[in-house]
Amino acid sequence: MAARPDPTTRHRGGLLATVNSDRHRTALWVFMAVVVAHWAEHLVQAAQIYVLDWPVPEARGVLGIPFPWLVTSEWMHYGYALIMLVGLFLLLPGFSGRSRSWWLASLWIQVWHHLEHLLLLLQALSGSHLGGGAAPMSLIQFVVPRVELHLLYNALVFAPMVVAMYLHTHPRPDEAAAMSCGCAAAREGDPVR
Repeated sequence: MAARPDPTTRHRGGLLATVNSDRHRTALWVFMAVVVAHWAEHLVQAAQIYVLDWPVPEARGVLGIPFPWLVTSEWMHYGYALIMLVGLFLLLPGFSGRSRSWWLASLWIQVWHHLEHLLLLLQALSGSHLGGGAAPMSLIQFVVPRVELHLLYNALVFAPMVVAMYLHTHPRPDEAAAMSCGCAAAREGDPVR
């Protein structure tokens, strides 16, 4: 088996190379913390609607209660969708083997999710809404209500991310040999890293 890279060695080649080698584990955990915080907001909003029976306009998650403009700001929603897209793209080079396929699945789903948010933002900026309604509408929102749709989108992006992270930290020997980072979990018999 090929030797795994030493994560304490400084990788040359710029920030992107460093993020996908020496600092891949840290970058992944920071990215996942942002993703989980966003998930928490959506889950709290869902609980406010389905458990507490709040009207949808009043169900604003945790941050939306003191800062209601956050929930109604298409810029904020678009910004998060863009951060997700950029994060998935920037961290992709650090993945190999099966984990890369799952990470790519998440990335492509996020490309669509981002396009839906871009469409919502453009409608908000132009004042012209799909279907002639009073509020911006995404394409799938004609079939699935917005709250449920965003729970679905976030689940569809998150699930393959979790699979990718697990496979990335628990690679097969051939996948571990192809890795440029030290994210693989230590196994019995492996040298201490």
